Amino acid sequence: MPTEIKVGKSGFREWLMQGVSRNASSGPDKHEHTRPWWQVMCLTGLDYFSTLGYQPGIAFVAAGFLSPIATLFLIVLTLGGALPIYNRVAAESPHGQGSIAMLESLLSRWKSKLFVLALLGFVATDFVITITLSAADAAQHLIHNPIFERTFNGFDHPVLITSALIVVLAAVFLKGFKEAIIVAVVLVSSYLFLNLIVVSVGLYELFTHPDRLSNWYHAVFTIPDTGASRGILLVIGLSLLAFPRLALGLSGFETGVAVMPLINNPNRIAKTRKLLRTAALIMSFFLLCSGLITTTLIPAAEFGPEGKAAGRALAFIAHEYLGDGFGTVYDFSTILILWFAGASAMAGLLSIVPRYLPKYGMAPNWARASRPLVLIFSIICFAITYIFDADVEAQGGAYATGVLVLITSGGVAVTISAWVRKQGVRWVFLTIAIIFTYTTIANVIERPDGLKIASLFILAIVVASFISRAMRTTEIRIQKIEFDNTAKAFIDDLADEEIRIVTNRRETGDVVEYRFKEHEKRTDNHIPASDPILFYEIEIGDASEFTGELHITGVDIAGYRILRTHSPAVPNAIAALLLDLRDRTGKIPHVYFGWSEGNPIQYLIRYILFGEGDTAPVTREILRQAEPDPELRPSVHVGG
Repeated sequence: MPTEIKVGKSGFREWLMQGVSRNASSGPDKHEHTRPWWQVMCLTGLDYFSTLGYQPGIAFVAAGFLSPIATLFLIVLTLGGALPIYNRVAAESPHGQGSIAMLESLLSRWKSKLFVLALLGFVATDFVITITLSAADAAQHLIHNPIFERTFNGFDHPVLITSALIVVLAAVFLKGFKEAIIVAVVLVSSYLFLNLIVVSVGLYELFTHPDRLSNWYHAVFTIPDTGASRGILLVIGLSLLAFPRLALGLSGFETGVAVMPLINNPNRIAKTRKLLRTAALIMSFFLLCSGLITTTLIPAAEFGPEGKAAGRALAFIAHEYLGDGFGTVYDFSTILILWFAGASAMAGLLSIVPRYLPKYGMAPNWARASRPLVLIFSIICFAITYIFDADVEAQGGAYATGVLVLITSGGVAVTISAWVRKQGVRWVFLTIAIIFTYTTIANVIERPDGLKIASLFILAIVVASFISRAMRTTEIRIQKIEFDNTAKAFIDDLADEEIRIVTNRRETGDVVEYRFKEHEKRTDNHIPASDPILFYEIEIGDASEFTGELHITGVDIAGYRILRTHSPAVPNAIAALLLDLRDRTGKIPHVYFGWSEGNPIQYLIRYILFGEGDTAPVTREILRQAEPDPELRPSVHVGG
């Protein structure tokens, strides 16, 4: 019996809160229409393949002429590290829950919830920066397009254009956005085809002018300042130090698992693995080729802040070697896929927040509705755009941090899973997890912006979550009540009697305990000796869970009748039973408590964190909120 927000008569409020009643904790969405794996791969590719728009430029800024070698290490880590991890994640989360849900299930109680909250901060960083970075790079492709430059007289305001793209994105989601796989197929296939043309022309130009390759080789094995030569081991070492800054090229794996429910059966897990493998191979090919041709064919100065290759290295080659006509087509395709990458990230945010926070009681019920979240995330995106001045390279570190933390969490999740099962592969996963941990730490040290943004998100999420939890803690929170046959018989026997419930914290559970408790409650509350009573005992389950179900069993001990159950919170379970008994029998039940002694603030904290405290007043408040009419409200008695 979860509480719902009651939408008022205001048309705007009804529009804003549309969808608020959906139950985000009910499990994965059921998709009526599934698709072949290669079409779903295109949906993943909106985020993954679109990084080709800015990755080669960022790679050169990070590694210089070592960019192709550093990219090669990234590819090795992609195929030898991220791919095995997410093959395992796909097998253990067939409904698209991903590594976060794996860690949630592998850990327990508040450790699980706090860990998920921290990861959500990095998820938010990843998705928000995906929106702002993609929009900023789309703005760069637009601003530096020669036709746009001539038409608008060199209009160069990236913050304004980026903000406008975010406004359009928000407007589409406020109207109602549903990802269309067919659109993704058209966008991704055309974008990859155009990139294949650009890469092929670049490779042809490179191999027909071997002096460019020789110049690059000389630059790699020469120390810039002194002109002295450097050995292969030094080149490898410098490339290993540089490649963590290229890690934003790993962005597609978590998304690849998230879209699993869209893949048609049978063999969904095998098809997902094929999706991940194919996407990784395609991306590896383009990363290596694009890194090589952009490094060797584009003057280094063009990668600078004022250069025309900044954030658009492949577009620079398209214009330079294929003309402005083809280059404009390439720019338009890139802008579209980047915009849709932002849409994919927004959809991810709108999916992941309702999946976790309302279920934990750590977000208001309105967080189940998409439109308020769209407004909040859009405001955050505007702030990020302004702070980073819509600079593509400056946001790369923050994006890489979010991506790396998610993949590292996946590595940790599969390592724990394999360790629990004592599988030999656990050592392989442990090694991969350590490598990703190093990569993440190296990236954070080099560019701490991502950690700063994620820390702000984590702080905001944790503070808002616990405030929300405290404010929502007096909701009923019990979704369903079931009685066994004995418990039903106890209730049926009270058909002609008053319903009197005595709460009890079980100690020995023998007849002496119940005899003493009955005498105490009858004396303190003046319950007639002729009136039967039912004892009600609740054992605390996982107090970190916000909602739950009651499975009530009946126990008879020497004539004393007891109802027993488990619940994440005691007062809520008592209130839920009383309301159910009222509705079931048509009579107002009575419940009896003793006074609690101690600091009420301590009791309040214990109730919020551990589900128990000063039970009587909290139960009374829960009932008051659930039933406004005092005449219909179950009666709470406190004596002693």
